[in-house]
Amino acid sequence: MEYNYKLENGCLTIGMPRELDHHCASQLRAEADLLISSYAVNKLIFDFSGTEFMDSSGIGVLIGRCKNMNYAGGRVEAKNLNERIQKIFVVSGLHKLIEIHNEEA
Repeated sequence: MEYNYKLENGCLTIGMPRELDHHCASQLRAEADLLISSYAVNKLIFDFSGTEFMDSSGIGVLIGRCKNMNYAGGRVEAKNLNERIQKIFVVSGLHKLIEIHNEEA
């Protein structure tokens, strides 16, 4: 599975998959970590515009990237969360770790 990555001025935006589950979590984790360390990323944005489902593996990927970015002095944001993903953020506590931006249509 291929993911959509955009790197610009130290900001890495990751287009999240339609289903963020254990099948894709390890690949996403490895690729994100490689890009973060290779390009001195100081801001990481997760774009959930196409995401319909996320399980605990996906939550783990997000938490791990938050820890890595915090160690490096960077920050993490999420954008375009649908109602279902917003609920997952609240129930899991991700909303306390990741700044959320939902763009107005």
